[in-house]
Amino acid sequence: MAEPMVEVFIFETKQFLEQLEQIALGSEEQGGFSVEDVNEIFRAMHTIKGSAAMMMFDQVSTLAHSVEDIFFYIRELKPGKVDATAITDIVLNAVDFMRIELDKLEAGGTPDMSSEELREYTKNFLREMKLANGHDPDIDLRKAKNAKKTGEQPAAAPESPKQQYYIGAARPAVIAPAESSEIGAHVYEATVFFQPGCEMEEVRAFGVVNNLKDKVIELHHLPEKILEDESATDTIRNLGFRLFFTTKMTLAEVQKELDQTIFLERLELKELSSTAECEYWPSPETIAITALENSEPIKPALPSGGMGQVIQKPQPRTSTDGAQMITVRVDKLDKLMDLVGEMVIAEAMVTQNPDLAGLELDNFAKAARQLHKINGELQDSVMSLRMVPLEGTFKKMNRIVRDMTKKLGKKARLVLEGESTEVDKNINEHISDPLMHIVRNSVDHGIEMPEVRAQAGKDETGTIVLSAENVGGEVVLKIKDDGGGLNKEKILDRARKNGIITKPEAELTDQEIYSFIFAPGFSTKEKVTEFSGRGVGMDVVVSNIKSLGGNVLVDSEPGLGSTTTIKIPLTLAIIEGMSVAVGESTFTVPINYISRSFRPEEGEIFRDPDGSEMIMVQGDCCPVVRLYDIYSIPDAIQEPTEGILMLLEAGDTRFGVMADRLLGVQEIVVKPVPKYISKQVKTTGISGCTLLGDGSISLILDPQQVHNIIFD
Repeated sequence: MAEPMVEVFIFETKQFLEQLEQIALGSEEQGGFSVEDVNEIFRAMHTIKGSAAMMMFDQVSTLAHSVEDIFFYIRELKPGKVDATAITDIVLNAVDFMRIELDKLEAGGTPDMSSEELREYTKNFLREMKLANGHDPDIDLRKAKNAKKTGEQPAAAPESPKQQYYIGAARPAVIAPAESSEIGAHVYEATVFFQPGCEMEEVRAFGVVNNLKDKVIELHHLPEKILEDESATDTIRNLGFRLFFTTKMTLAEVQKELDQTIFLERLELKELSSTAECEYWPSPETIAITALENSEPIKPALPSGGMGQVIQKPQPRTSTDGAQMITVRVDKLDKLMDLVGEMVIAEAMVTQNPDLAGLELDNFAKAARQLHKINGELQDSVMSLRMVPLEGTFKKMNRIVRDMTKKLGKKARLVLEGESTEVDKNINEHISDPLMHIVRNSVDHGIEMPEVRAQAGKDETGTIVLSAENVGGEVVLKIKDDGGGLNKEKILDRARKNGIITKPEAELTDQEIYSFIFAPGFSTKEKVTEFSGRGVGMDVVVSNIKSLGGNVLVDSEPGLGSTTTIKIPLTLAIIEGMSVAVGESTFTVPINYISRSFRPEEGEIFRDPDGSEMIMVQGDCCPVVRLYDIYSIPDAIQEPTEGILMLLEAGDTRFGVMADRLLGVQEIVVKPVPKYISKQVKTTGISGCTLLGDGSISLILDPQQVHNIIFD
């Protein structure tokens, strides 16, 4: 099977799984499944079943069919007794199974798990639900409905042979008299038009045929060879996918079946009075020529005396149809972003070339401004392509809360705020794990048992609020719960045992004490459980957030709950930085960390009893670090009154960094530090490097790491 087909299958199925998970969780919270939810879940499972069967992933296909049967039963008979929680469990277990199999496939492996146990459980559950609602547990509802329409008695279906994947060639239809005259048989002609830009039309046409083949007596289609003919895609795009078939389904049933086609733009469907109306089929060559000569799809004339129905009026396909969506590979976006970064560097190297120093070049300056404007717009456009909402990541936390409360016997609900906030796709991908650990921690450590909350005068159901908002060039995420809050004494006791307290306890602030929960190996749980007690998890939060250039703060009020705040940049690719000189070396500091810069007055910098340099700023005592001391740089300015002091803010602390002079603000492209530099220069406190306009390399400071150097 071709790789593009696998990619489309994985992409579309994962979207359906996300949709299924959220619908199931929402329905459980509401206490039941609405008509819309039942139809959505049925349609999604039906599509997954067909797609997986087309790709020959039988374990996924048969499991989807089993779950689909439950919702088919609910949709058709509307039973009074429905256990929403149990059905949600079935849907989520099926989603988990399919997701694991897709992950294997995406990693280049082969899906090899058996879904038999899940299928049997699902079938038994459906049987019990039928019994509970007074229905025959052994009846096949689909067969019963068809038998009722045709007047036949339902018969036991023989064991079906191993499924074959064969698509008959389109040819003049000659149907045996016995078949054509069979009671309830109808002849239909359908043309399926897919949405523009959906891509892989030939694969989607294959799926339509695969879904229909078990429901029809005879089936023919144009193009003849869907997957083998290179021109099939263009034919389907221009003229639609034409099908001619006989079946016992009514016109309404055929329409309902074809309406479930994924990426369906419109459907033309009509019932023919006889097979004679389709004795002539144009050749593929005729179709190709017609497609070139006409600006819109051919609209078959309705035969006289035939029963016709146009499901949706065909519209001309023009370039002004409005905005369209296309799917783009992530690696192509990454490559485009890299090229834009190189353009930013190239622009700086041209406009800041040392050879231009002192020259009066008005025309060059004008052209350089225009180049800068175009580059800026291009950069903004590319950045907007990479921006994705946090909604998908936020909604995943619903499943975490649901599963944990069930296993722990607690009650809690998750409230999402600002989920439409957008961040760079790379940040969105890496923020999922930290959020998961914090939300789990809120449920496990924060939210109390229902009886404890009731005794404290609280609602038995706890609330966890997950919010996001843009603040300047950062995204601020907050996870707030109304649980019992952090136990300061318990945290301090564990910190003493772990030996992680580095200064007198009397000098520790509440936030410093709370921050101990992020230390590696730290846990206040005495008993190891499925969710906690091993001292892992929260340290992952800090390391992941710091790798994104962000920071984490935690605050708490005893009895009222705790709040964890995460601040991360909108993007990591191109940032604004202040370049500073220290001796013959150049450093760049991300501009969003700089609070202010100034030249200290005589005596403003002093030493505390420990010998550390400090400076008073707006009533706060801030530590001072000299870059030439950290990185052993000779010939740097050592007298503070002759240099410059940058006041940086990292998290909830402020500190000063001494440099010789400021070189200016410019957009920088973050690159990893080359190995030959890391072997020669100490890279502690360095997050990367960038190229300056004169072609020299500037090391990018990581203020959070520099802050750690001060206090270690």
